[in-house]
Amino acid sequence: MQKIALSSPDATPGAAVRPPHAVVVMGVSGCGKSTVGDMLARRQHWAFVEGDAFHSAENHAKMRAGVPLTDEDRASWLAALGQELARRAADGVVLSCSALKRAYRQQLRAHVPGLVFIWLEVGRDAAHQRVAGRGDRHFFPATLIDSQFATLEPPHDEAGLLHLDSERPLEELLAHAAAWLQRNPHAHP
Repeated sequence: MQKIALSSPDATPGAAVRPPHAVVVMGVSGCGKSTVGDMLARRQHWAFVEGDAFHSAENHAKMRAGVPLTDEDRASWLAALGQELARRAADGVVLSCSALKRAYRQQLRAHVPGLVFIWLEVGRDAAHQRVAGRGDRHFFPATLIDSQFATLEPPHDEAGLLHLDSERPLEELLAHAAAWLQRNPHAHP
């Protein structure tokens, strides 16, 4: 796998350069990616980036109205997320992002070679219940859960991926994720 060399103006020629520390916590809405991502970032002492904060006002309005996003709607969002990952990778970053399709994950990988993913898989009923439990405090309605599952291309055969059952206890998920990052040479030197 190709690695990128990160440098700064004051870098000493020939000095060892750390590979990027970047991970995307992915899955359908309601899988817990924001919660797990934020807590994992704290454990790693890395930055946490909430992917939903990068959606345009138009995307938020569409989702709030119960209209699923298209590939075109997601294009500029994914580009912004990729740029943010690249900007923060040298110091460590965890991004929460649905990354539902292989093409979306490839777009993010193009910004940070060696990028790894943690897929939080959740059952349809659990996802629906979790999202419905948010009430009006979140822009994403439970009526869109089916569209998330219809769009999802499970990353079963992709390298650099940890697959977790998001219905397991939070502390167990965090322990597995942290241990995996410790062993994964692309996410950790």
